[in-house]
Amino acid sequence: MTTVATTSTSGTTVDPNSAVQQAAQSIISGSTNSTMDVNSLVSALVNAKVAGQTDALNNKQKADNTQLTAVGSLKSVLSLLQSSLSKLADGTAMSSFTATSDGKGLTASTTTGAVAGSYAVNVTNIASAQSLTSGVFSTTAPLGSGTMTIKVGSKQSTITLDSSNNTLSGIASAINSASDNPGVTATIVNGTDGAHLVLRSSSTGLDNAINIGVTPDASSTNPPINKLVVSSSTTTTDPDPNNPNGTIAVPEHTTIDSTNGWTQSTSGVDAHLTVAGTPIASASNSIKGAITGINMTLTSDSVGTTQHLTIGQDISGQKTTIDSFVTAYNNFITTAASLTAYDSKASSQGALLGDSMMNAIKNTISSTISKGIGSGASQVNLASIGITLQPDGTLKTDEGALTDALTNNPGTVASLFNKSNGVAAQLNTSLTGYLATGGLIDARTTALNADLKSISDQQTQLTSYTQELTTQYNTQFTALNKLMSQMQTQSNYLTQLFGGTNSAGAMATNAK
Repeated sequence: MTTVATTSTSGTTVDPNSAVQQAAQSIISGSTNSTMDVNSLVSALVNAKVAGQTDALNNKQKADNTQLTAVGSLKSVLSLLQSSLSKLADGTAMSSFTATSDGKGLTASTTTGAVAGSYAVNVTNIASAQSLTSGVFSTTAPLGSGTMTIKVGSKQSTITLDSSNNTLSGIASAINSASDNPGVTATIVNGTDGAHLVLRSSSTGLDNAINIGVTPDASSTNPPINKLVVSSSTTTTDPDPNNPNGTIAVPEHTTIDSTNGWTQSTSGVDAHLTVAGTPIASASNSIKGAITGINMTLTSDSVGTTQHLTIGQDISGQKTTIDSFVTAYNNFITTAASLTAYDSKASSQGALLGDSMMNAIKNTISSTISKGIGSGASQVNLASIGITLQPDGTLKTDEGALTDALTNNPGTVASLFNKSNGVAAQLNTSLTGYLATGGLIDARTTALNADLKSISDQQTQLTSYTQELTTQYNTQFTALNKLMSQMQTQSNYLTQLFGGTNSAGAMATNAK
């Protein structure tokens, strides 16, 4: 039987075996003058009964929590590894390109479908948003009641004008705060001649021209709000600056009916350019699809120039992606080594040393990393692009060799990381299985959590048993103390009556 020492409320240490012996001796001797701390005695007896099971449950709980933490670390580092190789696994990294221009005002980015090439881009004009300025009004005078409908492209908003908002400033505020604002901003410009309402379309291009209609109340007669009516159209000609009676051809742009005093400070116009000699028109200065897989952005600096847009392999981006994969793989190797380490001097070991799950994962990943892709003379591996396996299982990159492979042998790199059976694709398949719901790691986590739940239930039951046992022992010792007290009382009475070893009692005296 295991000896368990406990500390009593008085601070003394009680050995349960000794406590039991003392209790037995008290019974044998009939002593009631024992200084034994009953609480300590009961505690020692109870602990002696449950100590072994308590220790076993606590040790199992500690071991499970340690393993759970280790499995969590493993899952985390594997998730990071999978994230690092996603673009290598699906082939997008090796088909990534960069777009650069040799002029000003033209920037571009690449998307799926881009191919290497060079394109001459000539920009005639960039897209602009229409801006209109009304005739002169009073800032504070009421302009009348009714409704005003603002239309921009295919969207429109109708605003009710009444005494709460029918001043020029009130109208501007109502336009800006309308929940269904069609894409126009309004402001007031106070000039030397008075106040003007300035409207600007939020979007560029011909299709986002501004039109305003007004319906005054029936009781109103030609209220000032009628002067807010304006309609837009388009034209492909402008007055010839060198011939008052002539016109010149220009890119199609917006124009307005100026009957009510409106002027157009900026016309709405589409961007016009040629790409490799092909005319392109765009309502926006962000042009998508003119070249497959290329998004272009224009500014005014690009107008009137011919520049070349070059699409080439994104060597820097590809190199960064591969380096990130190597770093993530090395993090996995380092973590795996820590989780399976053994220190003979300290007699300590990693939480997953000898673990079948850990060994299966490590062996599969290491095997995939070291194998070649393809067969015969066309077979390639990581060493083919300057990435070598080290004795400790980590990878080391020769940055110069990797850059050379990406620049001069892109086919080799593309073969190594092809999306069918490339190194990254195979790793991704394995990692997906390990990390999936119901996979190796999830199954282990579920089992450990279930075991911890079971341990917690057993600990609860053991606590209840301990409390019951404590109550039982306290009851027994209370009864024992009562019995011993009665026996002592009787002993004292008999001693007084008959006398003890060295004295004569009352009865002894009477006998004489």
